[in-house]
Amino acid sequence: MGTNNDAAQAYRATRGRILEIVVAAADGDLAVRAPATPEWRVRDVLAHLAGVSADILAGNLDGVASGAWTAAQVDARRGRPVADLVAEWSTKGPQVEELLGGFPADPVSQLIADTATHEHDIRGGLETPGARDSEAVVIGCAWMLRFVGTARERAGAGALAIETERGRRIVGDGEPTGVLRAPEFEVFRAVTGRRAREQIEAFDWVGDGRPDLLVLAPIFSARTTPLVE
Repeated sequence: MGTNNDAAQAYRATRGRILEIVVAAADGDLAVRAPATPEWRVRDVLAHLAGVSADILAGNLDGVASGAWTAAQVDARRGRPVADLVAEWSTKGPQVEELLGGFPADPVSQLIADTATHEHDIRGGLETPGARDSEAVVIGCAWMLRFVGTARERAGAGALAIETERGRRIVGDGEPTGVLRAPEFEVFRAVTGRRAREQIEAFDWVGDGRPDLLVLAPIFSARTTPLVE
């Protein structure tokens, strides 16, 4: 998953890309619902990202990543202009980057996974695809697949070999009982609940792959309707 310095660079690059497309968008576009997160508008996703940096700096980490924690970030910024959200993340994001070198690797990877996930939620809402092979996607996907392996072990499903354009990795213990072949980006979006069950089942599965275990439950669940990005 790389070093914390790699993660800091990935966070910086991801934040820069998000802010660039947000600043270039019209205010009306920022008010649309992001298809991948229909409960949030594009500006709400941005509010969450700015709120994460603010909460890290303030040490407000009780319930980190929970629904209540993220909802509080969005609610606190609901009436603020988008320009304020941009300014907040532009100021506090670099301060977070400076701290990442001293953080444990696991929460750093979690931060990158969350930021990368929401970059593509925003891109979907603004219809500006891109950066699907970014280092943040690679770091985030690797981190999340560790937990997919754990879920497979608990279910007695055996290991899974995942083959993407970046190579082959094994998640879970023991010899693989199944193989999944799919683009890294699609695997990442599926794990984070951005794909419907039928989309996941349509991946190239061989053997006893258990597509139902690919989504990182209970944090995420498969969509009820397909999402093509």
